[in-house]
Amino acid sequence: MDDPRTLTILTGPTAVGKTALALDWARARGAEIVSCDSTLVYRGMDIATAKPTTVELAQVPHHLIDIVPVREQLSVVDYLKRARRAVADIHTRGQRVLVTGGSGFYLKGFLAAVTDDIPVPEEVRAEVAALEAESGLPGMLRRLRGLSPDTGSLDVMNPRRVARALERCLASGQTLPALERAFREKPGMFDAYPKRVILLQRSEASLQARIAQRTRQMLADGLVAEVERLRAEGLEDNPSAAGAIGTREVLQMLKGELPPAELEAAINQATRRLVAKQRKWFRHQLSPDRVVDLDAGEGILG
Repeated sequence: MDDPRTLTILTGPTAVGKTALALDWARARGAEIVSCDSTLVYRGMDIATAKPTTVELAQVPHHLIDIVPVREQLSVVDYLKRARRAVADIHTRGQRVLVTGGSGFYLKGFLAAVTDDIPVPEEVRAEVAALEAESGLPGMLRRLRGLSPDTGSLDVMNPRRVARALERCLASGQTLPALERAFREKPGMFDAYPKRVILLQRSEASLQARIAQRTRQMLADGLVAEVERLRAEGLEDNPSAAGAIGTREVLQMLKGELPPAELEAAINQATRRLVAKQRKWFRHQLSPDRVVDLDAGEGILG
């Protein structure tokens, strides 16, 4: 028997079938589930996120679902602080922990440090924002390379990441490689816990079929009406929630930017792109203890 304090992490791409398997595992092991999904945190965002049903939530205690209003963003740091409290609480009651979800940045927070401690003054943020407005990505890159000729592993084609890197260099007075070295030595929030990672997979054809079925079900269950209701609750004040797949495409349709006849296809296409991105992340960022091929009929119990 493994250490009862072990964090079992069950992950895999969208539509692979995590929810049902997580419930089976948790019931069999006397575990509670800690959700690791960046959209399930929002109250009322149910259909677009394929949130577990009321019946499913009643079968096993769940944590970090429906914890903030849809109008409020939840940072990864806030999420991880809540997750650490949830894990400690579960262990206090003698239960096991099953972390499940497919949000890479949240997931990485269980395995390593994901944020540094560099405070960025508001004047620095304002300076970078003004530079971006005036000169765009090329201007920010010129300024960044003046401070740090070696940009390390930074994705220099991503304006948001370049802006954050520039802020951190300006605020700290250090180069990006120096910041990366310090970051690699930083302890993670869950370093004290043993971990076991299970990665679920299916073939591309199987996932595409499941994605198509998932989208049809979302639309049949009232996705459009859900997004209309959430708009009245401040959905568009929160870019993270408004940009979630399914929600984003419905908003585009409601604004007249997407023909209704193209809504289903647009959601399918966006979901397939997300799955491709997730699978790439799993290949490069995850070292699973076990890979389970669900198409081959493999299970995760035992």
